[in-house]
Amino acid sequence: MLQAQGVAVNRGGRCVLQDVSLALQPGQVLGVLGPNGAGKSSLLGVLNGELAAGSGQILLDDQPLTSWQGRQRAQRLAVLPQSSALNFAFSVEQVVHMGRMPHDTGRVLDQQIVDEVLRAVDAEHLAGRSYLQLSGGERQRVHLARVLAQLWPGADGQVLLLDEPTSMLDPLHQLNVLDTVRRFADQGASVLIILHDLNLAARYCDQLILLGEGGVQASGSPEQVLQPVPLHRVFGVDVLVQRHPVRGHPLIIAR
Repeated sequence: MLQAQGVAVNRGGRCVLQDVSLALQPGQVLGVLGPNGAGKSSLLGVLNGELAAGSGQILLDDQPLTSWQGRQRAQRLAVLPQSSALNFAFSVEQVVHMGRMPHDTGRVLDQQIVDEVLRAVDAEHLAGRSYLQLSGGERQRVHLARVLAQLWPGADGQVLLLDEPTSMLDPLHQLNVLDTVRRFADQGASVLIILHDLNLAARYCDQLILLGEGGVQASGSPEQVLQPVPLHRVFGVDVLVQRHPVRGHPLIIAR
């Protein structure tokens, strides 16, 4: 389990986050919401070890994240940043194979996993194409396949961190990708996902954290967090919250 305990983050001499605590539970999807500049990506950077916490600590299985060796950590923790860029004409399969680098599972199994994750993100038809020839949304799905391949098929003790994985996708692929993430968590993995779409968060997340003004403004189930008062306080918008007529989760409608 990945935990943040009383974490503060300072960037450019400014306190971006203060006193943030969370625990990623096996089999659950934790959504992180907040306006631009609220510290969502900074939180993800601290959780994956890219940024040092100004105070507090990050624990993986009750051990400081810094005590985990790179290869050992990569077998347990995979990260999709907000933007991933490659400037070389790798094939799509070569890009996804990069996710298998921490493992010694052999060419046959690695190829099987690459095929499975490409199918899972609806990118199987892109195999063999040059990464540089892909659209932005196609590249995003290929990078998601890469980080999924790193942990595939998902299990208790593994952690997946995703920063806006649907930002460049059309509505159909947004749903397809989040269905895949949901199934991955159902295998026992812990998932943290940064989202801007409140209704997608309501549909796919088990728990939510709402960031604003340097800290956690609300946390709990979608029903607890997606309420008019905290959403207006953080985003400055007036919303109507109803129950989805089919699925039952909160449905957010701007007034």
